[in-house]
Amino acid sequence: MESAGIISGYHAKLELRNIAPFSTIFIEVTLSAHNNPTFQRFEKYIKDIDEIVSCFAIGGGIDYMLKVISRDIDAYQRLVDRLLEDDIGIDRYFSYIVTRTIKEISSVPLEALMETAS
Repeated sequence: MESAGIISGYHAKLELRNIAPFSTIFIEVTLSAHNNPTFQRFEKYIKDIDEIVSCFAIGGGIDYMLKVISRDIDAYQRLVDRLLEDDIGIDRYFSYIVTRTIKEISSVPLEALMETAS
């Protein structure tokens, strides 16, 4: 399955709360320009920031959705300040602080994906 490209890696699921306090924040990002150089500059920059654990290009009213794991809100604000100061094309952003995790899984719903319409 590895050689077929079905398995892309192996991972351990860490219980972060047992390691250190942290905050999870989702950020909606809209860029100032919608052209390939701006998208590439933003994406290249984001890939090098460890606290940004997920980044998705989104269709609709926003351009990207980011998931940030930060030590605390002050550290998160310093990250945002750096994103804005480094002029990577951000026009607007909205932050959503996670207050409680209801469901989070790392597996995918294979059965549901493999079902065929009847």
